[in-house]
Amino acid sequence: MECKLKSIFGQTFTVLLLTLLLYPSVSCARAKNKKVVIAYVTSWSKVMPDPTYLTHINYAFAHVSDSFDGLRIDNESRLKAITDLKKTHPHLKVLLSVGGWGSGRFSEMAANESNRQKFAKDCWRVMKEFNLDGIDIDWEYPTNSSAGISSSLADTENFTLLMHDIRKAIGKKKLLTLASVANGKYIAFDKIKNDVDFVNIMTYDSGHPPYHHASLHRSPLSGHTTCVEAVKAHIEGGMPVEKLVLGIPFYGRGNKTEVKGFIDYKDLLSLQGFEQKWDDEAKAHYLVNDKGDFVLTYETPESIALKCDYVHTTGLLGAMYWEYAGDTEGGALRDAVYKGILE
Repeated sequence: MECKLKSIFGQTFTVLLLTLLLYPSVSCARAKNKKVVIAYVTSWSKVMPDPTYLTHINYAFAHVSDSFDGLRIDNESRLKAITDLKKTHPHLKVLLSVGGWGSGRFSEMAANESNRQKFAKDCWRVMKEFNLDGIDIDWEYPTNSSAGISSSLADTENFTLLMHDIRKAIGKKKLLTLASVANGKYIAFDKIKNDVDFVNIMTYDSGHPPYHHASLHRSPLSGHTTCVEAVKAHIEGGMPVEKLVLGIPFYGRGNKTEVKGFIDYKDLLSLQGFEQKWDDEAKAHYLVNDKGDFVLTYETPESIALKCDYVHTTGLLGAMYWEYAGDTEGGALRDAVYKGILE
């Protein structure tokens, strides 16, 4: 065993020693590798995540309260069960993700200085109450009402103020992160780069059949954007490359007739009557029907391995995925992310 332990006493030493004995390769890999692997774990799923594959969990979701000045958490008992994982896996960081598609009241909260500061203080209260390591803001998207939520042209500026206020409220030792749309719009990254620890780029949902929704590179079959283009947009927006985390979908997008529009990876594996194809330009798999029509865009362990290589060669901080429960019981995709990023 190459890992060298400092002198640590009490329960922390016992837990850490057990971790090393039970998972020596995992623990040693993390000691040598500063990359991150972040899994979004939802309030409505029942599967418990295996922390040996992860460095961080983002619990989804909490929401801006109806009074615009605090937090409302979905399924608090599940959040407690997730944070309890840290007792036996001391390397694990758990963050509370606030927002998600269709989660509103951000615009109203952030526009009012008093409400904004009360919200930030409530983030700190919740972190202490649930033993959390940070807050992840998933406002989809400032200045845009496509999710059916209110918006304002001032949202981008108010988002900057919000991140300042949260950082002030939670201090420098806790994590503050955010989820960002792939095209890099809506947020002034150059103005928040010193307040946030990293940005989770949602490099997925950029297309649907007959296009890829999460291709690494540009090809004639790529959707609105690609992973490489998304990273470039965020760097050009002012966020340092070492604070960027690449998103990976554990689900596919179907053509809505032969394959449903949203399908977990564990479910798409049982589809029959289709042929798997590989787009070597985009570095992405897809399925076609007997007529050759593109019916499903999705991720595979092979495409994930190439994305992980890209994370290392480009100097990104790591990878995240939505969401843990979409994987197979044996963890085909999470294993690919772990091996590609942390080993």
